[in-house]
Amino acid sequence: MEKHTLLLEHNYRPAKNSVENPPAIIMLHGFGSDENDLFSFASELPEKYAIISLKAPIRLEPYGNAWYNIYFDNSQGKFSDDEQAIASRELVSKCIDEVIEKYKVDKNNVTLLGFSQGTILSFAVALSYPEKVKNVIGLSGYINEEILKDGYAKNDFSNLKVYTSHGSVDQVIPVQWARKTEPFLKKLNIDCKYSEFPVGHGVAPQNFYELKNWLDKN
Repeated sequence: MEKHTLLLEHNYRPAKNSVENPPAIIMLHGFGSDENDLFSFASELPEKYAIISLKAPIRLEPYGNAWYNIYFDNSQGKFSDDEQAIASRELVSKCIDEVIEKYKVDKNNVTLLGFSQGTILSFAVALSYPEKVKNVIGLSGYINEEILKDGYAKNDFSNLKVYTSHGSVDQVIPVQWARKTEPFLKKLNIDCKYSEFPVGHGVAPQNFYELKNWLDKN
């Protein structure tokens, strides 16, 4: 299938089978990166998936993109622009609808795969709109409750599954933040697998192997 125009620039790999309405993986990259980053390992993911890697809307100088800005200031330390994050949450939600319509993927089998800021946003989209997302694979991120849709706790999460992992020596996002993810999701009765690996802010080979196995089963 040819590449279509979406609200966000993106890379696309069609599913390599003849199944109508294949499952889809939508990738959300981290702060300062772009759509080529996570897409670089698309060839390692199962061929049955259509893969769409989105480019975040905010351009950074001198290069890279972000889903929302992160500010550094003496009084508050490092903090996120939650208004921009909520705007990106809505943008990604609309992009999911576009992907389903234009790429004819299975609306009941959409996986969000995020890294770092892309993970934070993936959680925000899935918890705000669980009817649009079957799986979340969240790498090196955490849940920011400030960017979840009002009333999210009343949503039906019965079909949502989560795999999330973190580096135990992550110097960018403290592992203590990530360790809150599993208990937070279990309170909402969301099926969640959490793993830690002895790495920094990145994805270890054994981490990738584990997430692929998890994906095969879900």
